[in-house]
Amino acid sequence: MIRVDDGNHSGGGRPDEGRRPLTTVAPGERGATRIADRVVAKIAAQAAREALKPLPPDAMPPHADAVVHREAAHVRVGLELEYPSDIGARCAAVRRHVAQRVEALAGVDVPEVAVLVERLHLVHVPGAAQRRTR
Repeated sequence: MIRVDDGNHSGGGRPDEGRRPLTTVAPGERGATRIADRVVAKIAAQAAREALKPLPPDAMPPHADAVVHREAAHVRVGLELEYPSDIGARCAAVRRHVAQRVEALAGVDVPEVAVLVERLHLVHVPGAAQRRTR
């Protein structure tokens, strides 16, 4: 509980004359902190980078969009992956890590993380024949 003094003074006389008494404000009545959408998006993009280390060479770093409504954030992450790889497993790892980091750092639930694979980078496998497919 916090005691609040509104600082209202009336006229002349003594400083505490005409003042309202200190009031006690419960934690739930003090107000709320709103986390901006762009803050959640930055946290999500950084979390996606952490989950994808190392990034494919010449890949654009992951980017994210977020919409925060009440106590929940809906996040969309765009990224590039190496191919061949287990794309489903990589996306699931990104989804999990983004949800955990946003919940931990922003304090909002993340019921949805949409992962969009925007580009695949072909990985050169040493010893593989370089042939043209017909």
